[in-house]
Amino acid sequence: MLRLPAVAGRFYPDNPQELIAQVLEYARPQPNETPRHVQACLVPHAGYRFSGHVAGAAFSRIAIPKNVLILGVRHRPPGEALAILSRGSWRTPLGDASIDEALATAVKNECPILREDPVAHSAEHSLEVQLPFLQVLSPGFAFVPIALGTVRFDDLVAVGEALARVLAAHPDVLLLTTSDLNHYEDDATTRLKDQQAIDQILALNPRGLYDVCRNANISMCGLGPTVAMLTALRTLATSHAELIRYATSADVSGDTSSVVGYAGFIFS
Repeated sequence: MLRLPAVAGRFYPDNPQELIAQVLEYARPQPNETPRHVQACLVPHAGYRFSGHVAGAAFSRIAIPKNVLILGVRHRPPGEALAILSRGSWRTPLGDASIDEALATAVKNECPILREDPVAHSAEHSLEVQLPFLQVLSPGFAFVPIALGTVRFDDLVAVGEALARVLAAHPDVLLLTTSDLNHYEDDATTRLKDQQAIDQILALNPRGLYDVCRNANISMCGLGPTVAMLTALRTLATSHAELIRYATSADVSGDTSSVVGYAGFIFS
């Protein structure tokens, strides 16, 4: 199966040279910071104009391996609520990225509630926008795409615990999770709400994040993937979480009346 790009030319450039230049600029290493192995990262997935600098800051801190699990959200397409693809390639303007069939099989064996479903992935941007970063920063990588369209806590915990077993058996695999934070409130309100979510993420607290987003009406679109990731990390006894960069869309647009929050984290 070849999955063609759904958001090239909208969320990120469709010109290869322009796209490479953007990724290299966003992921420019900082002085005195050496990329290192991490277990997981959490990055946003909006258009590069708004969130590319936040995602790039996190990617710049990572020695990206050749095998990546990408855990995203299913925003709108129909299909399974817990969707995986285990074969084929995804195309971007930079070429084709291959799915790691062996790793996908290991994930499905550990997590039977995941369903093979190309429909859920067909137009979903949260995973697609990560691929150009990986293609530039880790040429030749292979990946497994997982899209979660549910916020049922028990299902998210089951996915997270299964991913922990996979990561324990494959310690060189990166768990790349993607979410934006609060949506479409004013900048001051969004920053206050986002800080509540950030505090729970830094505490590696999946239940705390789930509850604060529900109780404080924090419209974090990747709540499900993030809860699953935090569950995996807690199961693996991960102890270090670091916020690399935070921003809102107002930092780019100047419009503070209706914004989206973005944050980049690494976990080791």
